Amino acid sequence: MMSSKRIYRSTAEGIRLKSFPVMVKETDLWIAVSSSSFYEELPEETEQLVLRKRLVLEAYLESNPDFAKSLEPFLLQSTVPDIIRRMVKAGNLAGVGPMAAVAGLIAEETGRFLLNKSPEVIVENGGDIFLKVIQPVSIGIYAGSSPLNGKLALQVNPSQTPLGVCTSSGTFGPSYSMGRADAAVAVSSSCTLADAAATAMGNMVRGDDDLQTALDFAQSVEGISGALVIYSDKIAAWGDLELKKV
Repeated sequence: MMSSKRIYRSTAEGIRLKSFPVMVKETDLWIAVSSSSFYEELPEETEQLVLRKRLVLEAYLESNPDFAKSLEPFLLQSTVPDIIRRMVKAGNLAGVGPMAAVAGLIAEETGRFLLNKSPEVIVENGGDIFLKVIQPVSIGIYAGSSPLNGKLALQVNPSQTPLGVCTSSGTFGPSYSMGRADAAVAVSSSCTLADAAATAMGNMVRGDDDLQTALDFAQSVEGISGALVIYSDKIAAWGDLELKKV
Protein backbone atom coordinates (compact mmCIF):
# COMPACT_ATOMS: atom_id res chain seq x y z
CA MET A 1 0.00 0.00 0.00
CA MET A 2 1.03 3.59 -0.44
CA SER A 3 2.35 5.66 2.38
CA SER A 4 0.16 8.63 3.20
CA LYS A 5 1.20 11.75 1.41
CA ARG A 6 0.12 15.32 1.15
CA ILE A 7 1.61 18.60 0.08
CA TYR A 8 0.28 22.13 -0.07
CA ARG A 9 -1.05 23.00 -3.46
CA SER A 10 1.14 25.20 -5.59
CA THR A 11 0.82 28.94 -5.29
CA ALA A 12 0.83 29.15 -9.11
CA GLU A 13 -2.95 29.22 -9.37
CA GLY A 14 -4.15 32.68 -10.35
CA ILE A 15 -4.68 34.78 -13.43
CA ARG A 16 -2.06 32.80 -15.36
CA LEU A 17 -3.55 29.40 -14.54
CA LYS A 18 -7.07 28.09 -14.24
CA SER A 19 -7.75 25.14 -11.92
CA PHE A 20 -10.36 22.41 -11.70
CA PRO A 21 -10.83 19.17 -9.74
CA VAL A 22 -11.20 15.68 -11.18
CA MET A 23 -12.55 12.89 -8.97
CA VAL A 24 -12.85 9.27 -10.11
CA LYS A 25 -13.50 6.78 -7.30
CA GLU A 26 -10.53 7.10 -4.90
CA THR A 27 -8.59 9.36 -7.28
CA ASP A 28 -8.94 13.03 -6.31
CA LEU A 29 -6.94 15.41 -8.50
CA TRP A 30 -6.39 19.15 -8.38
CA ILE A 31 -5.33 20.40 -11.80
CA ALA A 32 -4.14 23.75 -13.11
CA VAL A 33 -3.60 24.62 -16.77
CA SER A 34 -2.90 27.80 -18.70
CA SER A 35 -5.98 30.02 -18.58
CA SER A 36 -5.79 30.50 -22.34
CA SER A 37 -5.83 26.71 -22.85
CA PHE A 38 -8.85 25.98 -20.69
CA TYR A 39 -12.15 25.07 -22.33
CA GLU A 40 -15.39 23.64 -21.00
CA GLU A 41 -14.78 20.05 -22.16
CA LEU A 42 -11.31 19.76 -20.60
CA PRO A 43 -12.43 18.52 -17.16
CA GLU A 44 -14.61 15.82 -18.74
CA GLU A 45 -11.84 14.75 -21.13
CA THR A 46 -9.43 14.51 -18.20
CA GLU A 47 -11.93 12.53 -16.15
CA GLN A 48 -12.34 10.05 -19.01
CA LEU A 49 -8.57 9.64 -19.25
CA VAL A 50 -8.29 8.91 -15.52
CA LEU A 51 -11.17 6.45 -15.75
CA ARG A 52 -9.49 4.58 -18.62
CA LYS A 53 -6.23 4.30 -16.68
CA ARG A 54 -8.06 3.12 -13.57
CA LEU A 55 -9.98 0.48 -15.52
CA VAL A 56 -6.72 -0.96 -16.85
CA LEU A 57 -5.29 -1.07 -13.33
CA GLU A 58 -8.45 -2.51 -11.77
CA ALA A 59 -8.65 -5.28 -14.39
CA TYR A 60 -5.05 -6.27 -13.66
CA LEU A 61 -5.60 -6.19 -9.89
CA GLU A 62 -8.65 -8.41 -10.21
CA SER A 63 -6.66 -11.15 -11.92
CA ASN A 64 -3.45 -10.54 -9.92
CA PRO A 65 -4.40 -9.84 -6.29
CA ASP A 66 -0.80 -10.25 -5.08
CA PHE A 67 0.10 -7.13 -7.06
CA ALA A 68 -1.95 -4.94 -4.75
CA LYS A 69 -0.71 -6.61 -1.56
CA SER A 70 3.00 -6.65 -2.29
CA LEU A 71 5.17 -4.37 -0.18
CA GLU A 72 8.33 -5.57 -1.92
CA PRO A 73 9.69 -5.63 -5.48
CA PHE A 74 7.38 -7.54 -7.79
CA LEU A 75 8.27 -10.12 -10.44
CA LEU A 76 6.22 -9.88 -13.60
CA GLN A 77 5.26 -13.24 -15.06
CA SER A 78 4.04 -12.10 -18.48
CA THR A 79 3.47 -9.15 -20.78
CA VAL A 80 1.45 -6.47 -19.00
CA PRO A 81 -0.07 -3.06 -19.82
CA ASP A 82 2.42 -0.20 -19.91
CA ILE A 83 1.17 1.48 -16.73
CA ILE A 84 1.60 -1.79 -14.80
CA ARG A 85 5.11 -2.25 -16.14
CA ARG A 86 6.06 1.30 -15.15
CA MET A 87 4.71 0.90 -11.63
CA VAL A 88 6.65 -2.33 -11.21
CA LYS A 89 9.86 -0.78 -12.57
CA ALA A 90 9.58 2.20 -10.22
CA GLY A 91 8.77 0.01 -7.21
CA ASN A 92 11.63 -2.35 -7.98
CA LEU A 93 14.12 0.52 -8.32
CA ALA A 94 13.01 1.87 -4.94
CA GLY A 95 12.70 -1.54 -3.27
CA VAL A 96 8.98 -1.24 -2.56
CA GLY A 97 5.76 -2.73 -3.89
CA PRO A 98 4.33 -1.47 -7.19
CA MET A 99 1.26 0.17 -5.63
CA ALA A 100 3.63 2.63 -3.94
CA ALA A 101 3.88 4.29 -7.35
CA VAL A 102 0.21 4.40 -8.37
CA ALA A 103 -0.62 7.98 -7.29
CA GLY A 104 2.47 9.37 -8.96
CA LEU A 105 1.71 7.42 -12.12
CA ILE A 106 -1.85 8.75 -12.34
CA ALA A 107 -0.57 12.31 -11.79
CA GLU A 108 2.05 11.84 -14.50
CA GLU A 109 -0.30 10.23 -17.00
CA THR A 110 -2.79 13.04 -16.47
CA GLY A 111 -0.15 15.74 -16.72
CA ARG A 112 1.39 14.44 -19.92
CA PHE A 113 -2.07 14.14 -21.49
CA LEU A 114 -2.77 17.77 -20.59
CA LEU A 115 0.56 18.95 -22.00
CA ASN A 116 -0.91 18.21 -25.43
CA LYS A 117 -3.44 20.94 -24.67
CA SER A 118 -1.64 23.44 -22.44
CA PRO A 119 1.96 24.72 -22.21
CA GLU A 120 1.71 24.73 -18.41
CA VAL A 121 0.24 21.95 -16.29
CA ILE A 122 0.18 21.18 -12.56
CA VAL A 123 -1.47 17.99 -11.35
CA GLU A 124 -1.69 17.13 -7.65
CA ASN A 125 -2.82 13.69 -6.57
CA GLY A 126 -2.89 13.52 -2.78
CA GLY A 127 0.57 15.00 -2.35
CA ASP A 128 2.13 13.67 -5.52
CA ILE A 129 2.66 16.46 -8.03
CA PHE A 130 3.48 16.49 -11.73
CA LEU A 131 4.26 19.91 -13.15
CA LYS A 132 5.48 21.65 -16.27
CA VAL A 133 5.69 25.43 -15.91
CA ILE A 134 7.09 28.44 -17.76
CA GLN A 135 7.49 30.59 -14.64
CA PRO A 136 8.84 29.61 -11.19
CA VAL A 137 6.39 28.17 -8.67
CA SER A 138 6.66 27.36 -4.97
CA ILE A 139 5.36 24.13 -3.46
CA GLY A 140 4.79 24.28 0.28
CA ILE A 141 5.66 21.20 2.32
CA TYR A 142 3.02 19.74 4.62
CA ALA A 143 4.69 17.94 7.55
CA GLY A 144 1.88 17.10 9.95
CA SER A 145 2.60 18.03 13.57
CA SER A 146 6.27 18.89 12.93
CA PRO A 147 7.27 22.42 14.02
CA LEU A 148 8.49 22.83 10.43
CA ASN A 149 5.04 22.20 8.98
CA GLY A 150 4.07 24.91 6.49
CA LYS A 151 7.29 26.85 7.03
CA LEU A 152 9.25 25.61 4.02
CA ALA A 153 8.64 25.46 0.30
CA LEU A 154 10.41 24.05 -2.72
CA GLN A 155 11.13 26.60 -5.43
CA VAL A 156 10.73 24.90 -8.82
CA ASN A 157 12.19 26.64 -11.86
CA PRO A 158 10.92 26.08 -15.41
CA SER A 159 14.22 24.49 -16.53
CA GLN A 160 13.63 21.66 -14.03
CA THR A 161 10.27 20.71 -15.50
CA PRO A 162 8.51 18.44 -16.42
CA LEU A 163 9.07 17.24 -12.87
CA GLY A 164 7.57 14.95 -10.28
CA VAL A 165 7.56 16.06 -6.62
CA CYS A 166 6.17 13.37 -4.31
CA THR A 167 5.72 13.25 -0.55
CA SER A 168 5.23 10.41 1.92
CA SER A 169 4.46 10.56 5.65
CA GLY A 170 4.22 8.08 8.47
CA THR A 171 2.57 10.45 10.96
CA PHE A 172 -0.62 11.56 9.22
CA GLY A 173 -3.03 10.38 6.57
CA PRO A 174 -4.93 7.11 6.12
CA SER A 175 -2.35 5.11 4.19
CA TYR A 176 0.24 2.70 5.50
CA SER A 177 3.88 3.54 6.21
CA MET A 178 6.54 1.53 8.03
CA GLY A 179 8.27 4.70 9.24
CA ARG A 180 7.63 7.84 11.26
CA ALA A 181 8.78 10.61 8.92
CA ASP A 182 6.64 13.72 9.04
CA ALA A 183 7.53 14.26 5.39
CA ALA A 184 9.75 12.40 2.94
CA VAL A 185 10.00 14.19 -0.40
CA ALA A 186 11.53 12.79 -3.59
CA VAL A 187 12.07 14.69 -6.83
CA SER A 188 12.50 13.13 -10.26
CA SER A 189 11.71 13.68 -13.92
CA SER A 190 9.55 10.56 -13.43
CA CYS A 191 6.65 11.27 -11.07
CA THR A 192 6.05 7.51 -10.90
CA LEU A 193 9.58 6.88 -9.63
CA ALA A 194 9.45 9.86 -7.25
CA ASP A 195 6.32 8.39 -5.64
CA ALA A 196 7.94 5.00 -5.07
CA ALA A 197 11.16 6.57 -3.75
CA ALA A 198 9.29 8.87 -1.35
CA THR A 199 7.48 5.84 0.06
CA ALA A 200 10.76 3.96 0.51
CA MET A 201 12.39 6.94 2.23
CA GLY A 202 9.43 7.36 4.54
CA ASN A 203 9.62 3.69 5.49
CA MET A 204 13.22 4.11 6.61
CA VAL A 205 12.78 7.00 9.05
CA ARG A 206 11.92 6.05 12.63
CA GLY A 207 14.14 8.59 14.37
CA ASP A 208 16.76 11.34 13.96
CA ASP A 209 19.50 8.87 13.13
CA ASP A 210 17.65 7.67 10.03
CA LEU A 211 17.56 10.96 8.12
CA GLN A 212 20.95 10.46 6.53
CA THR A 213 20.13 6.84 5.75
CA ALA A 214 17.08 7.98 3.80
CA LEU A 215 19.11 10.56 1.88
CA ASP A 216 21.86 8.04 1.12
CA PHE A 217 19.19 5.75 -0.27
CA ALA A 218 17.72 8.51 -2.45
CA GLN A 219 21.15 9.23 -3.90
CA SER A 220 21.52 5.56 -4.81
CA VAL A 221 18.33 5.45 -6.90
CA GLU A 222 19.04 6.27 -10.52
CA GLY A 223 16.62 8.95 -11.67
CA ILE A 224 16.12 10.70 -8.31
CA SER A 225 17.51 14.23 -8.51
CA GLY A 226 16.72 15.50 -5.02
CA ALA A 227 15.29 14.46 -1.66
CA LEU A 228 14.20 15.98 1.63
CA VAL A 229 13.19 14.42 4.95
CA ILE A 230 11.52 16.00 7.97
CA TYR A 231 11.32 14.28 11.34
CA SER A 232 9.99 16.37 14.23
CA ASP A 233 12.15 19.54 14.25
CA LYS A 234 14.92 18.00 12.14
CA ILE A 235 15.37 18.36 8.38
CA ALA A 236 17.86 16.89 5.94
CA ALA A 237 18.08 17.55 2.21
CA TRP A 238 20.17 16.55 -0.79
CA GLY A 239 20.34 17.24 -4.48
CA ASP A 240 18.80 19.67 -6.94
CA LEU A 241 16.49 21.43 -4.47
CA GLU A 242 15.96 25.10 -3.74
CA LEU A 243 14.30 25.61 -0.35
CA LYS A 244 12.83 28.84 0.92
CA LYS A 245 10.99 29.94 4.03
CA VAL A 246 7.26 30.54 3.76
